[in-house]
Amino acid sequence: MNIMGFLDDQAVTTSLKSQAKEEAIRELVEFLVRAGSIKEKDVNRLVQILLKRESLGSTGIGQGVAIPHGKADCVTGLVGAFGVSRTGVPFDSLDGEPVYLFFLLVAPEDSAGPHLKALARISRLLKEKHFRDALRQAKDDKTLFKIIREEDERRH
Repeated sequence: MNIMGFLDDQAVTTSLKSQAKEEAIRELVEFLVRAGSIKEKDVNRLVQILLKRESLGSTGIGQGVAIPHGKADCVTGLVGAFGVSRTGVPFDSLDGEPVYLFFLLVAPEDSAGPHLKALARISRLLKEKHFRDALRQAKDDKTLFKIIREEDERRH
């Protein structure tokens, strides 16, 4: 499973502004709107779905990474957004550290397989320190997307 199959270049940013968990999730969902992956009218419902998932246990997996995810009927296929916070966001991460790298993933309600494969692929890639460092140092959105694409191809 390739990340490029569900990540649009309009859904990445090197400058997340959020300072709290709910804000960060909402900001990433707005990038899905910008990319045309979801409709504006679905933003609030999708944020609630993602926060409900967070209430089961934080998707902050440690090492400055969070992978908020959920299933919703407002998408017909897997969609993702990626954001870098320069200051870090408190996210109740497993290691108690702030999150700098956010990969938001939304799957259709009836898709178990692709959703789990995508989560596994993302977490595998983000385990690599050099990749995390490169993402955090990307100077602009275009460079950020290029770094993700190249790593995705290299580790196919």
